[in-house]
Amino acid sequence: KMTQQMRDLQLTQARKPPGPSSPNAAKRLYRNLSGKFRVNYTSFDEGSLVGRAEKEKLRKSYLFQSNAALFEAVELQDLDRVQELLKQYSPEELDLNTPNSEGLLPLDIAIMTNNAPIARALLQAGAKESPHFVSLESRSLHLSTLVREAEQRVNELTAQVVNEAPNTDCSEKEKQLKAWEWRYRLYKRMKAGFEHARVPDAPTNVHLSVASSSSVQVTFWEPLSVNSAVVTKYKVEWSCSPTFLPLLGEAIIDKLKNLHYTIQGLASGTAYYVQVSAYNMKGWGPPQASVPPFAIPSNWREYDGRAPRRRGQAEALDHLLGQVKTVHQHCICHEPCKNQPQSRKHSVSKSLKHLFHPGSKFLKTLKRGLYLTAIFYKDDNILVTHEDQIPVVEIDDTYSCLLMQDFLWFTKVSCMWDEILWLRQCVTVSQSSCSCILQTRFKMLLAISQMQGLLGIQDLGQVFFEPIKDKQGNILIITLKEVKTNQTFESVRWVPICKLQTSRKSVSSPEEPTALDMLLISVQDKLAYHQRSSHALSPGLYLGYLKLCSAVDQIRVLVPEQLPNILCHVKIRSNPNISREEWEWLQKMAGVEEPVPVETEAETSQNHLFQELQVAIKELVTLVNIPLQEAKDFRLYSQEVLDFGDQVSFLLLLPPSDDVCTAPGQNNPYTPRSGFLTLPLQIFELGEEE
Repeated sequence: KMTQQMRDLQLTQARKPPGPSSPNAAKRLYRNLSGKFRVNYTSFDEGSLVGRAEKEKLRKSYLFQSNAALFEAVELQDLDRVQELLKQYSPEELDLNTPNSEGLLPLDIAIMTNNAPIARALLQAGAKESPHFVSLESRSLHLSTLVREAEQRVNELTAQVVNEAPNTDCSEKEKQLKAWEWRYRLYKRMKAGFEHARVPDAPTNVHLSVASSSSVQVTFWEPLSVNSAVVTKYKVEWSCSPTFLPLLGEAIIDKLKNLHYTIQGLASGTAYYVQVSAYNMKGWGPPQASVPPFAIPSNWREYDGRAPRRRGQAEALDHLLGQVKTVHQHCICHEPCKNQPQSRKHSVSKSLKHLFHPGSKFLKTLKRGLYLTAIFYKDDNILVTHEDQIPVVEIDDTYSCLLMQDFLWFTKVSCMWDEILWLRQCVTVSQSSCSCILQTRFKMLLAISQMQGLLGIQDLGQVFFEPIKDKQGNILIITLKEVKTNQTFESVRWVPICKLQTSRKSVSSPEEPTALDMLLISVQDKLAYHQRSSHALSPGLYLGYLKLCSAVDQIRVLVPEQLPNILCHVKIRSNPNISREEWEWLQKMAGVEEPVPVETEAETSQNHLFQELQVAIKELVTLVNIPLQEAKDFRLYSQEVLDFGDQVSFLLLLPPSDDVCTAPGQNNPYTPRSGFLTLPLQIFELGEEE
């Protein structure tokens, strides 16, 4: 069959006067034998194409050419071109795993020529080996056939070139001869690569850890040897016996971007042994047992049977909120104006009228008082009014000093943007001693409703951790929200931030800027803070540093500027789970006065955690500028592991008891380097929840 295909190729080429101009052209013609890829290479004028079918035909032609270009790049060992094609096209568009007319895939050529960089690039893109090679014998036979028929074709063309007189056809035959000579050498190189290859060595650094109460995770590296063929897949096996008899299960890993595997559905409290072996075109290599040799699925909570801290809390709060709403449905508080003091009636009535009056609009300038501004941004653009002002509404024109309690209450309200109308109905202005506080909070709710109505959007975003205050007595509460989609708004429009900053004319002096000018100057810093505060940590176990400082009306916590929603931290490892054995060891370490020596040679999970903690503690104290000798009195928080979902967990490093929270006027013995800030504790808690 292969010989007949070669003869058909000769006839096809004889009918085409131009002929192949290079060895690569001959290879592309050879692949045209595959019915799937046969296309007409007539020159297309894209402008003259009419209709969807014509355009689809052109698209398929381009995709076929990209497939041929990938084969060509692999055969020529052009790594840059291979990477460029893999980046430009998807595996489906390249037909990455569809064999060509020679029964080969790009990965086959790469591994049989022992081109490891190209093979790895193809493997990471999802490339597979040809399904034609079901055994070593079938691969050997296939390569021998390719070599033999290429050699036969070279001999035929050589005879034709020698016997024919010089003419156009002879010149064409010489080009074909060069192409087949090149292909003959390629097949011989592939055959030699296969014959000299050997099975791979065992994987290295096979590490086993406990992933949960019902799973273990194994991680490993490639074999060290570079003399064997490229590894294309791995096999993970597990058993309850160190002899692996009987075998409980196995898994094949052929996606080699991340060399790890989590074995699920295991019994808690049972020891499992794991080994990993590698595969190349010559077969499976020897298995490598894990370190430690076995792991017992468990979780630190099993040490004392502790339930998760947050279990059922969200449901309980939803239920409580539902009960409160039910109680208030027919409550007198739905008539907010009846019980208000006479002196306040006019003020609240005016505010309500202002909210629903058609003339209700954003403010251009600030007078002495409390205001709300909402910053919506998308890429480098910001939402402004038609007067090129950041949207601002008034909260209270008689409020000159924002109390921290009122501000923190506002930040909690930001978790319920959709419930503002209901909250307004529930916050009544009574004649009690707390009426001033309720008046302010009621006005805050009115301002939020006004901002939502003018913008036509409910969610105003996240509250910035501190208001802007100027010397004129203005206080500006800021909310920030990133817009992901191309939304349009009725009363506002998008403008570039830089244009807004350069075009706005300041009405204040540089020595005493207004709150709006201060906002405009610092808006990019606030946007950067907002973006960083929404970043999530990658899965893993982290070591966090807890440092507080107190003021008259608040407690603040030290956080990194680059990730202000998380404590200062370093990563211990990628596995977030602390096993029961590891937690038991930590409890034992916390209960002793003097350090207990650890057997460094023992291959246990406890010893591995001890080594990881040593590295992490040194890295963390260096990060926050604490001399290592002064950190000897620091301690690990041993009451619990802080779990943030299923993928992130924290151990806490604490200063001595007297230094955890620095009091007002007290000298802070540990001054962190730049790159940190302190947030109000309640703001930090809200950010961490998000």
